[in-house]
Amino acid sequence: MKKLLYFTLIAFLSFSFFAVQEAVAAKAMKVPNSVTNISKENTYPNASQDQPRLQPSELATELLDTSDTAIENPHLIKMLNESSISGTPLAIGYRATIYLGRWALSYTSNETVANWEYKKINMNRYDNRSGKSTAEITYSQEKTSKIKGGLTAKVPKSEDVKNMMMLKAMEKTKLPLAFETVVGAGTKRDQTYKVSPKKLGVLNAFAPAVNEKGKVTYGEVYLVLKGNKRKLVVKNITSQGIGAWIPVQDHLTMGFKLNQSR
Repeated sequence: MKKLLYFTLIAFLSFSFFAVQEAVAAKAMKVPNSVTNISKENTYPNASQDQPRLQPSELATELLDTSDTAIENPHLIKMLNESSISGTPLAIGYRATIYLGRWALSYTSNETVANWEYKKINMNRYDNRSGKSTAEITYSQEKTSKIKGGLTAKVPKSEDVKNMMMLKAMEKTKLPLAFETVVGAGTKRDQTYKVSPKKLGVLNAFAPAVNEKGKVTYGEVYLVLKGNKRKLVVKNITSQGIGAWIPVQDHLTMGFKLNQSR
């Protein structure tokens, strides 16, 4: 009987694991064929925005588990990681309440949508209307372009909110995101586009971005010490809807058109 229960549990856990993996994979954002990665060609070296999730220390984990409100803010977790509380039998009867401040505690993502043509940053053209043979055009960035995103409204603790929103958006899209990215002048790609005779070829380059929408939760955080016991208490909790545009770093969407108009 025990062996049957054991194998049943293993099978259930295995199924749950693969089901979760498949669900995550199914939600990964599909990138159109017109979008290309220029990280190797970009003449401007953008700083990597990889942000691994901060792991709480043993003390931080203990304190976070005592809170009835979810706390995900990396800056608050970092502060708890750098803290220490010594326990002693002499602490019997000791009580203290320490105010840690009002924080943006967590962000819940409701919608993540990409705009693959968020900002037009370059145009190359070839006029072959007087030509008698097919010509070619390639992408060449004419001037340095800075692409900026940002929050769609003013909120308290905006930097912490932006950080949490970007982490959630990166998890959902699997794309390199940054609130500011640059495409340097002289960036080129070898891919060619054919411009037939009597045609004007126009190659537009767009910087894509992700529109992230959700809810941020705020609260006043207190560290409560009672004897050898310690816990976090969150008071005056509020929530606010928020959105943000977050550019996709080192990626471009190419749009090629042929026309006859002058």
